Amino acid sequence: MDQKLSNLILVPTDFSETCQNAINHGAEIAAYLDYKLVILHVFDKESKSILKKEELSFTDLETQLSTLAKKAAETYNIRTDFLIKEGNIFDEIHKTAGDIGANLMVLGTHGKKGLQYIFGSHALKVVTKSPVPTVVVQKRGFGEGYKKIVFPINDFTEARQQVRWAVHMAQRFGSKIYIFQQPSVESDLVLKIKIVTQQIEDAFNEMDINFEIVKAEKPGNFAKQMISFAASKHADMIMIMTDADVFSPDFRSGQWDETMMFNEAQIPVMCINPVITGQVFYNELGSGF
Repeated sequence: MDQKLSNLILVPTDFSETCQNAINHGAEIAAYLDYKLVILHVFDKESKSILKKEELSFTDLETQLSTLAKKAAETYNIRTDFLIKEGNIFDEIHKTAGDIGANLMVLGTHGKKGLQYIFGSHALKVVTKSPVPTVVVQKRGFGEGYKKIVFPINDFTEARQQVRWAVHMAQRFGSKIYIFQQPSVESDLVLKIKIVTQQIEDAFNEMDINFEIVKAEKPGNFAKQMISFAASKHADMIMIMTDADVFSPDFRSGQWDETMMFNEAQIPVMCINPVITGQVFYNELGSGF
């Protein structure tokens, strides 16, 4: 089923410094894309405990969120709103994203440990259950935008969504895309990667996207090589499809996602789940790929 999008960016917050950085990223993106920013707080048992401990009311919580939304609106000259949803964060965050027709979500984290502290021991669920792409940010600021984007490719067949979002971001931010190609010693995989690379190259050429193709030096830890490359290029974003084990047999399920999202270079990572909002976005950009 196609999801109706509403030009919204959703940013969950627990009022931490890192979540504030996520709000800043979301606001900057909203300004570039002319989207509305929606700040979400999930009211759970921990929230109730904190309010009780600090002798605050639910109204105080609403006031705090309203202040955050108003400040973002004034600072970045964008439209903003806020929501409070009561329940489990794993259910409410992705449900809210779908209910309001968000195009994108921005999630703040200190790294693996930090994200688990904020969102519980099954933190990856927040990203992998999202119906929309999620930009995971750490402490690194937005800077001048996502001008340099690293785009890993291999024999993964669901590259179309990744291409559409790369085109979308590149057109809005004037980005250069670094296509980082995984090497392989297996002849059938070499052919698949070559075909995928050519398809992506044709799509980028058709949409007049500035790009460069770079091949990893040798087979091995592709994630580590890619992060090292991204850091050397001072990349502003890494764009990945989730589901680690699809990318490389060297990774157990989820390890690719964790390695990317919580990278030590603190480069923001756009995580795109397979088959999310794909047809809708495809229709918006056309059928070039």
